[in-house]
Amino acid sequence: MGKEKQHSLLLLLLCLSGLVHRCAALVFWTAMVETSYTDGNNDTVDKYCECGLYGRNSPLDKASGVIVLPKGDPKGCGPEANYNRNSSSPPWIALVKRGNCTFSEKINAAMSQGAAAVVVYNVDGSGNSTTQMAHSDAGDIVAIMIGNIQGMEIAWLVKNGTDVQMIIEVGSPHGPWMDTYWLYFLSIAFFIVTAASIAYFVFISANRLYSLGRHRRAEKKLKSEAKKAIGRLQVRTLKRGDEVTTSDALCAVCIESYKVGDVVTVLTCEHIFHKACIEPWLLDRRTCPMCKCDILKALGVEEDTKDFSTPSPPEVTVITVTGGDTMYEVPLNVPASTDPEHQHRYDNRAFEADSEAARG
Repeated sequence: MGKEKQHSLLLLLLCLSGLVHRCAALVFWTAMVETSYTDGNNDTVDKYCECGLYGRNSPLDKASGVIVLPKGDPKGCGPEANYNRNSSSPPWIALVKRGNCTFSEKINAAMSQGAAAVVVYNVDGSGNSTTQMAHSDAGDIVAIMIGNIQGMEIAWLVKNGTDVQMIIEVGSPHGPWMDTYWLYFLSIAFFIVTAASIAYFVFISANRLYSLGRHRRAEKKLKSEAKKAIGRLQVRTLKRGDEVTTSDALCAVCIESYKVGDVVTVLTCEHIFHKACIEPWLLDRRTCPMCKCDILKALGVEEDTKDFSTPSPPEVTVITVTGGDTMYEVPLNVPASTDPEHQHRYDNRAFEADSEAARG
C-alpha cells in the first residue's frame, strides 16, 4: 500500500508540473502479475513478474481471482462471449486474446458477466511485448495487457483443467520523462547547463575583478603622479600688500577670501587657491577648478587614462536672449548650415516674418 501511495504521489507531481492535460498520454503504469497453480505432481508453481501493462482508462487498483477463458472464440468479442460464471461465483479474471474487436467490447462483455478484472494477451508472433490499451468506452474495471507467450501458456493450463490463480498489483510508472534513458539525459543536460552557468559566472566575475583591479591600479598611478605634480607647484605665504588680500578675490574651493598669512598654491594656469583646499581637489580631479587646466599635462607628466576616461560632450557657448514672453538660446560655436532653407530660422516668428519682409 505504501508503494502505491508513492507511485500515486509521483504521478500527481508529474501532472501538476504543467502536463495535466497530457499526463495520461505521457505516463503509463506497469502491472505486477503473480500466477499460482498446482502441476501434475501436486507441486505449487508460483510465478511473479512485472510483465503487465495497465490500460489507459483502467483504474490503478489491485485485483485477484481465478483465470477464466471465454467459450468458443478466445478473443471474447461481443455479447456472445460466455464465461459460464455469475456474480455469485468467487472472484474471477477473464483472459482474452487481442483482436477482432475493440478493447472496450472485450472488457464490457467480461464485466457484464461479473469479472473482477480483464487480462488481454497480445497477438501471435509478438513475443512478450505489450502495448497500452485505450478503452474509454469500458466500465470502471481493472484491465491489463500481457505478452502473447505468457498469455498462451496460462490459456493452455486453463484449457487442460488447471485452476490458475492470478493477483494483479500496481507496478511502477514509465514514460518519456521517467524512463532511465530520459533520466540520464535530463541529468546530463542539467549538469551541463549548471556547469556552463557557473563557468559564465566565474568568467564574468573574473573579468570584472580584473577590470576593477586595473582601474584601481591606474587610479593609484594617477594619484602618485598627481602628488609629484603637486610637489612641483609654487607654494607661498600671502603677505600684506599682496593683490589677492586687498581685492574681493575668493578661493574657488572653499569660497572664502584670502587673508595675510594664508598659504596658497599657484597652479600652472596662474590661478591661486588655499593650499589646504586645492591639494585634495587636485589629487581627486587633477584639474584647475576655474579653467579646467590639467596640471599633469601642463607639467609634462605622462597620463595613461585611455581605458578609464569617459569623453565629455563638447562644450557649447550659449547666449540666452529674452524678449517679451519669448526666450530662446543661440549656440555661438555651432557651424552654420550650408542649406539655404535652414538658414535664418528664429524662435520669434514675428521677427522672422519681419526679416523675410525686409529681404523681400
